[in-house]
Amino acid sequence: MVGVDGVPEPHTGWTFLTSHARVLASIADDHNTRIRDIAARCRLTERAVQKIIADLEQDGYLSHTRNGRTNQYRIDPDKVLRHPAEAGAGLTVASLLTLLVRDEADRRGTGEQAGGGS
Repeated sequence: MVGVDGVPEPHTGWTFLTSHARVLASIADDHNTRIRDIAARCRLTERAVQKIIADLEQDGYLSHTRNGRTNQYRIDPDKVLRHPAEAGAGLTVASLLTLLVRDEADRRGTGEQAGGGS
């Protein structure tokens, strides 16, 4: 939900997914998406999305190339997740995105998976 001032209303309470996971899944769904669209989809501010993208790029999970006035994002599907519980099991970004993006496609009724690997 977006407030009167155009800023997404905050969610209260805890959630299963971090904002970083939501942003990454949004980019996996559309590698040419705009920060504005990611923010709306994830119910975050554009500034928060910019910070999250910077975090993901700094740690090698994500990179981007400038294409005119837009960015094209690339996710490293083989990068191991950060938390010791997942890292110890060798879980990768691809395994996470397979679950998240498939669920999103199922909810939209498309039944197709969005590419998370390039």
